[in-house]
Amino acid sequence: MPRALELLIVLLAAPLWLPTLVILAVLVRCFDGKPVFFRQVRPGLHGEPFTLVKFRTMREGTESDAERTTKLGAFLRASSLDELPELLHVLSGKMALVGPRPLLMEYLAEYTEAEHHRHDVRPGITGWAQVHGRNAITRAEKVKYDLEYVAKRSFLLDCRILLMTLFHLKGN
Repeated sequence: MPRALELLIVLLAAPLWLPTLVILAVLVRCFDGKPVFFRQVRPGLHGEPFTLVKFRTMREGTESDAERTTKLGAFLRASSLDELPELLHVLSGKMALVGPRPLLMEYLAEYTEAEHHRHDVRPGITGWAQVHGRNAITRAEKVKYDLEYVAKRSFLLDCRILLMTLFHLKGN
């Protein structure tokens, strides 16, 4: 998707997502305390690190992720609203609306030379792997879908992924 169109979409949608972002930040602060945001370094375009920011959905602890997830956090994850702050990354150019989701930095060392091509494009808020299973598929399957996206990416594919994402979100 052309960067100018992507920016236009995000900016035109700002009257919807900005107030939602503020309300959710207040709710996370009131119900779950500080910090409101979860920050983690992830690989971006060409594997360059950037700090991904999402709403915090877990409390500190040594329990399992399921036990650490807050009630509000469970809702934010199920609705994908925990990803809303990433729209700011789209505005800054660190992320795209559509592209491979940024996985963890430690996975970079495990990729084959061919798998590194998933970083030939900016990471996305949603992507081909997300509409084909999101967290229900393995990391290897995600990488396979990401590489397929990089090889076939086009404006029409991006539009299809955005529509499929909206359909998946509506189904939650």
